[in-house]
Amino acid sequence: MLSKMDSNRLYKNRDEFKAVLKQQSKDSGLDVSAPLFKAIMNALSERDETADICTNAKGEPEPDTDLRDYENAPLKEDIQIYFEREVLPHVPDAWIDHSKTKIGYEINITRYFYKYKPLRSLEEIKEDILKLDEESEGMLKEVIEI
Repeated sequence: MLSKMDSNRLYKNRDEFKAVLKQQSKDSGLDVSAPLFKAIMNALSERDETADICTNAKGEPEPDTDLRDYENAPLKEDIQIYFEREVLPHVPDAWIDHSKTKIGYEINITRYFYKYKPLRSLEEIKEDILKLDEESEGMLKEVIEI
């Protein structure tokens, strides 16, 4: 099926490529299952900045999950104002998925509740290792004598 396709043709539109691939499977007389079709699409596709924007069934642009990022905006500041000031100057085509927006406060547990415990000295650690070594040597002798 794939060998009959034009290998020199570069598709910049996912929907167009999908249509050609479906037509090729029909012409070849193959009944390609949805998971296999998706696997073929993923194997033959790659991310291209110059390609057309991919859209869902409703014609809305699909987000590129590889470009997804998160921001922690100050609690008392309007999210949209923060977004326009801090994000848009660096990523002009960025947008907010308001369905994932969470309003809350992050508490740094370590900062407020962590109690520092000094590490043991190297001398103490060395003594413990030597004791364990002596114990294991004694156990090894018992096993050999039996």
